Amino acid sequence: MGRLVVVSNRVPSSSDRHHPAGGLAVALQDALRRGESLWFGWSGKQVAEEEKHSRTVSQEQVENVTYATIDLTHSEFDGFYQKYSNGILWPLCHYRAGLMDFIRRDREIYLDVNKFYARKLRDLLRPDDIIWVHDYHLFPFAQALRNLGVKNKIGFFLHIPFPPWSLMKSLPSAVSLLKNMQAYDVIGLQTEDDARNMNDGFMQCGFGPRAQAFPIGIDPDNFARQAEAGEHDAEVHRLKASLRGRPLVIGVDRLDYSKGLPERFLGYEAFLKRFPEHKGKVMYLQITPVSRGNVADYKALKRDLDETAGRINGMYGDFDWTPIRYLTQSVPRHLLAGFYRLADAALVTPLRDGMNLVAKEFVAAQKEHNPGSLILSRFAGAAAEMEDALLVNPHDPEEISDALHRALIMPKAERLARGKKLRESVWRVTASSWARDFLEELSKDRPE
Repeated sequence: MGRLVVVSNRVPSSSDRHHPAGGLAVALQDALRRGESLWFGWSGKQVAEEEKHSRTVSQEQVENVTYATIDLTHSEFDGFYQKYSNGILWPLCHYRAGLMDFIRRDREIYLDVNKFYARKLRDLLRPDDIIWVHDYHLFPFAQALRNLGVKNKIGFFLHIPFPPWSLMKSLPSAVSLLKNMQAYDVIGLQTEDDARNMNDGFMQCGFGPRAQAFPIGIDPDNFARQAEAGEHDAEVHRLKASLRGRPLVIGVDRLDYSKGLPERFLGYEAFLKRFPEHKGKVMYLQITPVSRGNVADYKALKRDLDETAGRINGMYGDFDWTPIRYLTQSVPRHLLAGFYRLADAALVTPLRDGMNLVAKEFVAAQKEHNPGSLILSRFAGAAAEMEDALLVNPHDPEEISDALHRALIMPKAERLARGKKLRESVWRVTASSWARDFLEELSKDRPE
C-alpha cells in the first residue's frame, strides 16, 4: 500500500504535530504511524485577496508524516468556512434547518475552495496513495479530484450526524451534493442510523447505497494513564479540596447549540427543585470553551447560559455553596482526565451528536473499583454502544433530574456492574480499530 493521505479542513497545529492532544490527530495517530503519510489542509491563516493567485503549499516533515498546508483568503474563509460549512451544513446535519441562512454565493465559494484544495493536492499525489477525506467541509472534494484525473482510492468519513432525506432536501442543491459524493469509494459515518439516513438520501436521488457505519473511539489505555497520573496533579487536588467531600458532577462541551447546554442547566435546576436533599451537598462543574464566538447564534447561546447559570446560582446558592461552577475557558487535556477521574457523575446530554467522545473519555478515566455514573443523551451517537449509561432525553428536564438523583444514590454494586460493561464497550471500539477497519475497507479491490 502507498502513502496514507489524510485531507481535512484543518491540519494539526505545529505543537500538536509533535504531541497530539485531541481530536482527529489523536484518532489517526496509529494509522499515521504505519508508514509514510501526508496530511493536507488549511493552514489556519488568512491572506489578502491580492495574494490569491500566488499561494503555495507549505510543508513540514515530522517523523514519517508530511504536513502540507495552504492559506485561504478572507473571502474564502468567510464564505467556505464560516457561512456555508458552519452556517449551513453544520446546523442542517444537527437537525437545525431553521438556523440555515442560505446565500447562493456562499455555496459557490464552498465549491471553489474544494476545487482549489483539489488542485493543490493533486500536485503532491503519487499513483499508489490512498486518500482519506474528513468531514462536511469537503463533501464534494473527491469529485473535484476526479475532475482533475485523479484515479486513486478515495474514502470519506463524516464525524457529525447526517439527517434524514426529508430534512436534507431542504438544502438547495442537496441532490448535487449527494451526486458529488458518488466519487468516493467508501463513505463512513458514526452510526447505523446516520448511514441509513445517507443511503436513503442516495436512493431517493437515484443512486445506490454506499454509506457504512464505522463508529469512532478513543485510545482508552492512554487516556486511563493520563487520568491516573492526573490524580496527583496540584490543580486536581485543588478541585478536590474545594469540594469538601461533596460529590462532583461534571460536564465538558464546546460552546455549541448541538450540545444541549441550556436544556442541561434546566435539568440541573429541576434536580435541585425536585430533590432538595441534595441542595448544598453536590457540586456541578460545567467546562464550556467558547468557539465561533463571533457568530450571532453562539453569542446568543452564551448569553442564555450566562443568564441561566446566574439565575440558578442566585436562587439556590448559599453563602458557602455555588450550585453551578461554569467555566468558559479551555482546560488542558491531562487536567480534564484528572477531573473526570475525580467526578462522581458526568452529564453528557447533546441534542444531536455524531458520536461524543467525552462519554468514552469519562468511562476510560474512572477507577475500576469505584466508578462514577455516566448520564448520556439518547441522541448521542455513543448511546448505541453505551446502553449501560443512564440514558436520558435532553429535552425533558425531569428525566435529567431523575438521572442525576439516581446517579448520586446508586448502590456501589450497580455502579460496578454498569461501569464494567461501559469499559468493555470503550475498549472494544477504539481509535485504532476505527482507522484500521475503515482503511481495510478502502483498500479492497472494487469492480470498475
